[in-house]
Amino acid sequence: MSSVLFGTASRDRYLESGRTLPGGGVLNMAYHWAAAGKEFLLQTRIGSRDQQLFVPFLERNQIPHLPASLVAPGESSSIDIRIGADRQPQMDNYIDGVWEEVHCTPEELDALAKATHWHTVLVEGAIAELGRLSASGRLHGVNVSADFLGFRHYTPERFRDTLAHIDLAFIGWPGARDEAPLAEVRRAVLEAEKIAVITLGSQGVLVADGRGGSETFYPTVAVPVAGTTIGCGDAFIAAFLMAYQAGSTLAASVAAGQSAGAAATAWLLPLPDEAYGD
Repeated sequence: MSSVLFGTASRDRYLESGRTLPGGGVLNMAYHWAAAGKEFLLQTRIGSRDQQLFVPFLERNQIPHLPASLVAPGESSSIDIRIGADRQPQMDNYIDGVWEEVHCTPEELDALAKATHWHTVLVEGAIAELGRLSASGRLHGVNVSADFLGFRHYTPERFRDTLAHIDLAFIGWPGARDEAPLAEVRRAVLEAEKIAVITLGSQGVLVADGRGGSETFYPTVAVPVAGTTIGCGDAFIAAFLMAYQAGSTLAASVAAGQSAGAAATAWLLPLPDEAYGD
């Protein structure tokens, strides 16, 4: 096992249809990695009330996980989702649930000791555990990447603090490329000699590579959106990391991510219908 996915699995409530489905960035990434045959381990928590939502999904899609560490008392994380007329997701009312505070179990720490890569999605519980793992030396020698989502949990100042614990940042920037806060983020990445992959929606992808002090912009080739864009970011990161962890260049990894993100626009949900079964 070379890669660990650590982060929340959420109850995604689709308000128009009334459906509740298993979701969350690491869960969606785990689906893509399992389908591609990548070696990895999912480390997450679900609420004890929600096992019938998540366990069949994990088993159906053959996602490797640690059953003994999976369930915690209470309710899973959850979020409300609407799909706008532009086929973009509108997400609101996120609740941490069992991810309000998460500590790795001894078996999760044992698995981490064998890992070469660790990726997380930065909700508050994961942010806190990232800091604890880093401070205890558990992440020493591990390549750490993190998804900062739409930066909603962050300011540029807080970003600098978290950047100290990671090697590679993914940021779904919600604004324009020339905004002053983004310039501050990019400067922090270059000064820390880290890497940031900043997705700018239909504009493209900006990669700040602090190892060489360079920035490269990769335009997005527009594709018709037959479904929605809700799963594009997770598909992008999953494909990027698969390529990058296998030794591909940043440019080739971005290309792999863009291809996967474009393919995800064919689906109405974050994943193909067959991922969810009945």
